[in-house]
Amino acid sequence: MNTYRKTAISVGVLFIMADVLNMLGNIPLKTILDAPDYLISISANENQVIIESLLVLFSAFACAGIAIGLYPVLKKHHEGLALGSVAFRIMEGVLYIVAVVGLLSLLTLSREYVKAGASNASLFQVSGTILLAIKTWAGQSAVIAFTLGGMMYYYVFYQSKLIPRWLSGWGFIGVVFSLAATLLTIFGQIIPFSPVFWILHLTIFLQEIVLAVWLIVKGFNPTAVASRSAKTAMNELLSAA
Repeated sequence: MNTYRKTAISVGVLFIMADVLNMLGNIPLKTILDAPDYLISISANENQVIIESLLVLFSAFACAGIAIGLYPVLKKHHEGLALGSVAFRIMEGVLYIVAVVGLLSLLTLSREYVKAGASNASLFQVSGTILLAIKTWAGQSAVIAFTLGGMMYYYVFYQSKLIPRWLSGWGFIGVVFSLAATLLTIFGQIIPFSPVFWILHLTIFLQEIVLAVWLIVKGFNPTAVASRSAKTAMNELLSAA
């Protein structure tokens, strides 16, 4: 099994991990965090909050790993965009980690709030609002970083034909829809987890699952790989001469 094949399989697995773990780590939390008495609700569901925080944490590592894994392949076609995608997807991972830290800090605050009872309730509420805002804004910023990085490597995919152009075009459209959903949410035009929100994000979720399966089963286009390898070898010979 050559290096390109191994890279395709590992990146495909990382795509599935990033999507599935992120979904499993975020969706179940909505009910807890949206509750009017969320500070009590968080403490009452402590184990669930910790487990889902860990899922998002592992998802963050997978997100960064995707661009890092793709870099050796994509840099042969466009080094600048390949490097840019790595930077943005690492930024995405870091922001998800910030969101997890905010959530776990909220869990600690929730424990203290339950212990304190009615004492200093307003102070706890203000602190809870701040930590919840940190988690929310970090998560939304992570999605923006993801879409920018995604645009870069889907453009390189489209130009290089490493994967079918219909698949890279679908990915580019998907990240644009995802960016639109995030910006509309930030500006208060749509509600998070509303039907419109899901429809806009669903495009890239489905595309990444299809892309992951494609990479695992078929890998990169051997013609595009061979063509680039031949050009690289020729350039090295010309440089040596």
